[in-house]
Amino acid sequence: MDLHYGDISFPLNLPPDRLLGVVRPAAAEATEPPEAIIGAALDRCAETIRSFRPGERVVIVTSDITRYTGSEVYLPILVERLAAAGIRERDMEILVALGIHRKQTEHEHQKIAGPLHGRIRIVDHDCDDPGELAFIGRTSNGIEVTVNRRVVEADRVILTGTIGFHYFAGFGGGRKSILPGVAARASCMASHFAVLNPGAGTGKNPLATTGSLAGNPVHGAMVEACAMVEPAFILNTVLSPDKRIIAAFAGPWRDAHEEGCRYYAERFAWPLREKADLVVVSCGGFPKDINVIQSHKAMEYGSQALKEGGVMVLLAQCRDGYGNATFFDWFRFQDLAPFEVRLRSHYEINGQTAYSLLQKAQKFRVILVSDLPPEEVRTMGMTPARTLDEAMTQATELLPADYTAYVIPEGGTVLPVATKK
Repeated sequence: MDLHYGDISFPLNLPPDRLLGVVRPAAAEATEPPEAIIGAALDRCAETIRSFRPGERVVIVTSDITRYTGSEVYLPILVERLAAAGIRERDMEILVALGIHRKQTEHEHQKIAGPLHGRIRIVDHDCDDPGELAFIGRTSNGIEVTVNRRVVEADRVILTGTIGFHYFAGFGGGRKSILPGVAARASCMASHFAVLNPGAGTGKNPLATTGSLAGNPVHGAMVEACAMVEPAFILNTVLSPDKRIIAAFAGPWRDAHEEGCRYYAERFAWPLREKADLVVVSCGGFPKDINVIQSHKAMEYGSQALKEGGVMVLLAQCRDGYGNATFFDWFRFQDLAPFEVRLRSHYEINGQTAYSLLQKAQKFRVILVSDLPPEEVRTMGMTPARTLDEAMTQATELLPADYTAYVIPEGGTVLPVATKK
């Protein structure tokens, strides 16, 4: 089979008798056109939209380019519904939920807004601009919630995005559009710090994990922050691995999100009966492998199918490098204990991701196929390769003769989950 890498593919040559399985979503095909799916979801919000009044200022929050959501499809339909309710286009604004990511280019704004580009004002959130931020309250565990002033001053706020697994918030989508999506840097850091157990050296909270919301402290902080904003409703898509809209969930921000998460988990969790010596994982190509931070998702999910000490071949082009200027700096720590000490005293979201990556690089033997400088890949604890063939040659030298393997063509979307014996 061919595995995606950026905008190209590499052929995989693997002996069939080594293969335990190809890890794919259970069902990921659309039964209706995307416009029909979005329209049906918004029908569930018809009464809420009818309550909007002419002259009200509406802010639509949507994701940045690193998280494709189908926004060029759903935003025009949403705007059409708002216009039918009497909201003027000049009173609508699209706010890109960058979190702590870089600003978008004009071309990226065009891709996000689709045919609305040039019609509806679109702006990037800036987590570091105090003039654009407003404090709105504290969560029960003391997190100061400061968010983009636009969502505070708007008459109506609509959250849009896509639902998928998140490696410590459980799932993306829904409440995550507010925190960290349009929050101040300090608020983002504080909410993500909840991923760590209280007390030095105690590591990560076991409830802050992929595909789980119950008791998840990071999810809990996001929910409390979102409740302070009181969004009018959400519109979240579910995408197939080839980025087609297969479902959409709209309605009250908490209920619609939880419904979408249940739908996603039923279709994108893969029953795992045994772990393998080798896992070959593609992030799924651009933009899922745009940088190391985004590609880490596929690494995290794929590692669930790998024996301790096993070999992972990860295809992640990383054309934009690391995704944040401070990410690579964390690898000055090569031992996890001092890394955790520094992370607790000077917490950064990028540091948390770097820590998680180094954990897996030390638990497994990871061969990274990327465009990154080889010496930097080695600094992160991984073995560099330029092609899949080169990586497979290196992997074979590390594996037993009777090794077993899984192939995960869309590593950023499917989660191997151990089945109970």
